[in-house]
Amino acid sequence: MRNPIALAGVMAAAASLSLGLGLVITRRLTAPPGPRRFELAIRAVEQDGDRRAIVLDRTHQTESPGEFTLLFRGGQWVQLSAEVLDRGPRRLAREVTATAPGFTPSADEPASWSGIYFMTPVDAGLSAYDIAIPTPSGPAPAWRIGRSDSQSTRWAIHIHGLGSPRAGTLRGVQVTTELGYTSLVVSYRNDSEGPRRGTGRSTLGATEVDDVDAAIQYAIDQGARRVVLFGWSMGAQVALQLAARPRYGRLIAGLVLESPVLDWVATIKANCARAGLPAAAGLLAIPWLTSPLLARAIGLPGTIPLGDLDWIARAQELAAPTLILHGTNDGSAPSALSRELAVLRPDLVQLEIFDSDHTMTWNSDRERWRSTVAAWLTAKVTAD
Repeated sequence: MRNPIALAGVMAAAASLSLGLGLVITRRLTAPPGPRRFELAIRAVEQDGDRRAIVLDRTHQTESPGEFTLLFRGGQWVQLSAEVLDRGPRRLAREVTATAPGFTPSADEPASWSGIYFMTPVDAGLSAYDIAIPTPSGPAPAWRIGRSDSQSTRWAIHIHGLGSPRAGTLRGVQVTTELGYTSLVVSYRNDSEGPRRGTGRSTLGATEVDDVDAAIQYAIDQGARRVVLFGWSMGAQVALQLAARPRYGRLIAGLVLESPVLDWVATIKANCARAGLPAAAGLLAIPWLTSPLLARAIGLPGTIPLGDLDWIARAQELAAPTLILHGTNDGSAPSALSRELAVLRPDLVQLEIFDSDHTMTWNSDRERWRSTVAAWLTAKVTAD
């Protein structure tokens, strides 16, 4: 017969380990934005007349088809072409298409690979001015881009994702600007650009939504009569919540969702698998997000209503025409969920699949992305 005391000890130890792993996962998921890592070394810089190419180690990222950016510690950047040049089994080169003003990259300088292609509105060829949106968390910086007159009635609000700067959404702002929209590129609480609230931890869109709600009110006050919400990753989660609010039923004309987080439980499991853990380990984080005692113990302002953030379960509540752009190689927000939502709501959802990673569909095929979004907006969102 087994020793019941020893068995109880083993079970207690297992429970403690499970609780500890759940704590680690949750703390990383909700952590305040940290400094960017610069772990990619430039192996050489090739110069041939006016043509310059950067030699890099061959990795899944650096081999990815499409246009990308190298970021540097001093805030400088280098834009890279889509062409991948072979430099042997371990190396490749990408041609430089543009650099930050006055910057010349050099060998052995550490860099960071990014899909964020424009660092500022000026880099994207956009005219913008800085404003502050009065939110429940305090003044939140935003860029207002496009028509500055009070008669502008079509607006687009661009919402970045978890751990990403608002500059990442400028890829979409180019399209709305060309179509005559006034755009707001917003920040929100605890995203490193917006106001800090409490311990600085993310609530996965559950409270951040109120700050973006204030941006919609700003647009209304400035004459907006039809609004399109562009949500990137967690920003899509915010957009979906706003569109479901009854008071915006006639105002929100459409949603454009890039690599959307549609269900946090499935997303946490996918990220555990990406990190080399069993996907089921993600379930260990759920009590830390949904238990009042545990949530407050890690610095959250309260529990996170994960059921309210599950848009597969809430598919029938979707009310606005929705365009989803998602990559097949997305290991952060499973594209299978976007496929499922499109099946559940074929009356409202148009899904476009790209060969790309998370939030990099634009990078993988810029022209297709732009033409798809422009055509959808033209067809689905009624002009003034």
